[in-house]
Amino acid sequence: MDKFIVNIIHRPEMVPEYSATVTGHGKEENIGDKKLLTESLDIFKTQQMLAHKYGLKTTIQMTYASLFNDEAVELAKEHHEKYGDEIALSLLGLPCEEFREKYKTKDFCIWMFSMEDKKSIVDDVFGKFYERFGFYPESTGSYYMDADLTNYIKEKYPMVKCAVATCWEEGPKAYHTCNNSWYTLFDGGPWNPWIPSKQNTHAPAANEEEDSGIVAIPHLSRDLIACYDGNGSNFGTHPQNVLRGMIYDSEKWEYPYLYNLIDQYRHQEKYNNGYAYNMMFVGPGWMNKMGRWEAPYELLYKSYEDGCAYYGKLKEEGKLVDMTMSEFADYYREKKHYTEPECALWKDILYGSDKQLFWYCDPYMRACVNMDQGGAIVDLRPYAAKLKWEVGIGTKHVQDASYPFLIQEKYRAGYFTHYAGEGTVRSAKLTYKGEEVDLCLCRTKAKFSQEGNTRILTLDPVDIEFYDLTMTLQTKLYFEEGSSNIRIERTVLSMSNPDAEVELNEYMVACYGTTEYPEDMTCVKLSCEKDGETKSIDYAYKCREEQMAGAKSVSAVIPPIETRVSLTTDKESAVGYIREGYAFSPMFTLGYQTTLKDKEVISTWLNLEKAN
Repeated sequence: MDKFIVNIIHRPEMVPEYSATVTGHGKEENIGDKKLLTESLDIFKTQQMLAHKYGLKTTIQMTYASLFNDEAVELAKEHHEKYGDEIALSLLGLPCEEFREKYKTKDFCIWMFSMEDKKSIVDDVFGKFYERFGFYPESTGSYYMDADLTNYIKEKYPMVKCAVATCWEEGPKAYHTCNNSWYTLFDGGPWNPWIPSKQNTHAPAANEEEDSGIVAIPHLSRDLIACYDGNGSNFGTHPQNVLRGMIYDSEKWEYPYLYNLIDQYRHQEKYNNGYAYNMMFVGPGWMNKMGRWEAPYELLYKSYEDGCAYYGKLKEEGKLVDMTMSEFADYYREKKHYTEPECALWKDILYGSDKQLFWYCDPYMRACVNMDQGGAIVDLRPYAAKLKWEVGIGTKHVQDASYPFLIQEKYRAGYFTHYAGEGTVRSAKLTYKGEEVDLCLCRTKAKFSQEGNTRILTLDPVDIEFYDLTMTLQTKLYFEEGSSNIRIERTVLSMSNPDAEVELNEYMVACYGTTEYPEDMTCVKLSCEKDGETKSIDYAYKCREEQMAGAKSVSAVIPPIETRVSLTTDKESAVGYIREGYAFSPMFTLGYQTTLKDKEVISTWLNLEKAN
């Protein structure tokens, strides 16, 4: 039976990030302020009441601060008995007088602490939870949980089976729209539940040996176009996100976008063997009595009630199953296997465009295909490397927990650049009698299908017009489960001159990084190879190029992200080439050049491997 599952998660955050500054505006900071604690608990009670009113059970993620509050503890016990709510433990909401006194810091993001402090904090919080409830939690979470933190929790508290572990695309885009002050940088992870590997939280486990022992869920279900193009904090199935994004009728207080977003997540079951997921995770700070995001409290309340009512209606109609986090972890383990990918064919539901993206995620990669750019790959994260990326004080990455990209059109341009140089993209160019057309300029649409263990994205054919030749070309992308590659197939359906030959240039422009800023590329080694013969370039920003007729592969090894990326083709006569960039355009290019005739079919593979 097809299932659409929702996790409703509440946390009695006694000192909410947002409420503290609003309630205490103009006063000396006092995180033990009685008014603040009372209001926060009242909002938590309201959220619980609204979920239960519509027949939904919740996961109550107790914060450290709430564990010192008798009323919050008793409320959690009561709702567990009465409604079947799960009592879980959040690693958000650490700040309180007791925490500040012990750790002498205003830091509150668990993954940013030193490893020594992470362990101490986990033991403190889990110990306090056990003291109050007499058992340890089965679920936990934060905005992000790094692999070392997760591994420690699982080793010390093996009953934990589920965790909120990342915020989808909460990186530089969100940072910039928070006045460069929101240092939570973790782009590059899955948008839907996954089993994290022991090596890297973002990269799904490929087998039992890599399995961290938990099922991870995202912090909010995001709009996979609007969030990617802009600030994700405005586009999620969190009613106050939608208000913050001003995506509602300010006169009628209606928000069809919220329901469309939930429905688009429901639709994803068509691409994932009858399974779809959604989550709503709202801290009390969002429903402050002073109002928030230019919205009065009454609208904040109404939007949350309407969100609960919509999920409740779907449940009544038999279209939704509400689960607690630990229940979901058990279901997910039964439903999914390690190499099974997560797929999303996503259309624009906000701006009225025809834009369509396809997202693919498995233990070896996360990729995004943009149909507005002819089916070009515009985002690629090489999970095959299972890159160990330590985060927090005392590591190389105090704040930046993102999984590095090879291709990222938002941070490294893409096809459309403003000047000389190239942006990162995987596409193809067609040339006839000196005229060149890049498929990035050929907008199309896609349909999804599955044959055995292969997911297939079939693009609508595009017509390409040269001065004295018209051709119709179709592209298909094949994602074979467990293969660590993407096959791109081009088929010439027709040519106005059946005897014509068109030059085809299959190319990939790439680099590496986690932000907009370039990294040192002198570590990169480019190679063309065939039958023991190798031509190579050690990157030195010199614009050099090498080529090889009949190359078996063209590749790049990028040591800082332990990744080898290569292209291969089934056209034996194709000429493989490698190209070095320069300081103003610090990319590298891998490609194959060949010719296409009428009715011809050519395949090229993009392959990812760990480079030791």
